[in-house]
Amino acid sequence: MKQTVFAVLEPDLPGSRFLDLFAGSGAAAIEALSRGAASAILVEQDAGACRVIAANLERTGFTARARIVHADALSWTRDPARVREPAFDLAFLDPPYEATQLLADTLSALGPLVAPGGRVVAKHFWRSAPPASAGLLASERERRFGETALSFYRRADAAPTTEDG
Repeated sequence: MKQTVFAVLEPDLPGSRFLDLFAGSGAAAIEALSRGAASAILVEQDAGACRVIAANLERTGFTARARIVHADALSWTRDPARVREPAFDLAFLDPPYEATQLLADTLSALGPLVAPGGRVVAKHFWRSAPPASAGLLASERERRFGETALSFYRRADAAPTTEDG
């Protein structure tokens, strides 16, 4: 499954700003950094998991390119201060499988934080797919791996383009 995620994101990874929500051990962000992401922010609510992330970043040598945020992912994305920060090129969400509404709400809140054309991957239980569109994000595809599924989203451009002539 990790190979599929990063095969899809690979062209966009070099130099990107990566967001890992519900970061757990930090594996997604560490993989993104190892494949050329310029920086990563890892948001995790559990203090023990934040310590694991810090150890994993230290072990892989990515501490200087990453920032751990000990916070609830949905509250963090809804904070108005986020919109004033540089937009993320790529984001990965891996909330608890039973938290289907949390996933949908986080996707909706995440849209304004993603750069136009940016991509978001949501990991979820295959029977509880998130909505096809959530705020500024629209689903491009879904892939299933046993009980787990990945939904790939792209943010629409901020403003429609017009063609002259």
